[in-house]
Amino acid sequence: MTETTLSAQERAIVTRAARRLIPFMALLYFISFLDRVNVGFAALTMNKDIGLSASAYGFGAGIFFIGYFLFEVPSNLIMRRVGARIWIARIMISWGILSAATAFVTGPVSFWIVRFLLGIAEAGFFPGMILYLTFWFPKEVRGRVTAGFLIAVPLSSAIGAPLSTFLLDTNILGLAGWQSMFLIEAIPALLLGVAVLFLLPNGPQDAKFLNDAERRTLTDLLAREQAEAPHSSLRAGLSSPAVWRYAFVYLGLVAGLYGFSFWAPQMIKAMGTLSNIEVGLLSIGPFALGALAMRYWGRRSDRDRGGPLYLVAPALLGAFGFFAAAFSTTPAVTLAMFVVAALGIYAALPVFWGRPAAMLTGAAAAGGIALINSIGNLGGYIGPFAVGWLHDQTGGYAAGMVALGAGLLMAGLLAFEGRPRR
Repeated sequence: MTETTLSAQERAIVTRAARRLIPFMALLYFISFLDRVNVGFAALTMNKDIGLSASAYGFGAGIFFIGYFLFEVPSNLIMRRVGARIWIARIMISWGILSAATAFVTGPVSFWIVRFLLGIAEAGFFPGMILYLTFWFPKEVRGRVTAGFLIAVPLSSAIGAPLSTFLLDTNILGLAGWQSMFLIEAIPALLLGVAVLFLLPNGPQDAKFLNDAERRTLTDLLAREQAEAPHSSLRAGLSSPAVWRYAFVYLGLVAGLYGFSFWAPQMIKAMGTLSNIEVGLLSIGPFALGALAMRYWGRRSDRDRGGPLYLVAPALLGAFGFFAAAFSTTPAVTLAMFVVAALGIYAALPVFWGRPAAMLTGAAAAGGIALINSIGNLGGYIGPFAVGWLHDQTGGYAAGMVALGAGLLMAGLLAFEGRPRR
């Protein structure tokens, strides 16, 4: 594929679009990820209140991704047909309702049902956002704009950690703290779902912040790039060996991402006699530094037109962090290794999503990106469940950390072979 260099005019238009869209998209994903992983903080008190064992909690935390997996490809294809504005609004409003409903679960079965339905409701949001980026941004800048969007992932955990643990000590109308937390943190999703209808254009052709000449310039730029993409049909996108390879790379990354996100509060609490607030404060470090790593590595990959090692290196770094944490006997070293694991995971994400987006266009992008994300997100079931099951079998978290490290090691090895064709 021919390398492109943006003209000054094209770069100015792309920069304007990024400044208009990326902060809002990052806010949407911030709320999405917060409503997805706040169950990890709720578990500090909820598990005892409703009688969840470690295995039952791990299963419920992860079953979200089964619903996500089943409905993700259809959701992305629907979005491509009806437009991002209406479909993203629908996703956000329905997940806000179900996130609030988590406040009223009474035992393992109701917890599992609500988590499964939440996965169905939210299916298509993330791959829809990745697909949406391809409507606006050429591959030359996609790594940094993807990082700007994905930075919501670690920030939601860094900010959500003290917020969620603070809410655990509050109550509304006599509800337990964890119930109040679910209700309060669901409200932004509902409000932003309505805001999407007014603030998110379907594509450059609908962008009121660009004039007619700027819309034509951006549309022509993206059309030229899409014409060079190796895959454009839905069948090609779903059957490409490279797409399937990336799906399993992503599975390993996601197993580490969610295995850590859902269990980090309990892992940190197990390191000593810590209050919930102290757990929240200590949780900030890995996620805040992960946000910085994501931003830096995404920009550097774009600048250097990074090869496979830009994905391999952070995945292997994350694996090392988990392996080292598993065998650490000192709380300070364990927490430091959690930071190392988080640096690797979050640095890998924007680099990863630049690869399939560069080789897919049209229906292939809608189907292929959704397929990668749906299969990859099975790691969101495997990782949390593995940590919970291994905890019940061994009485500790070391074996679970080894399992998460193994997933990242697999991702790094597969990524080494997965260089996209040019």
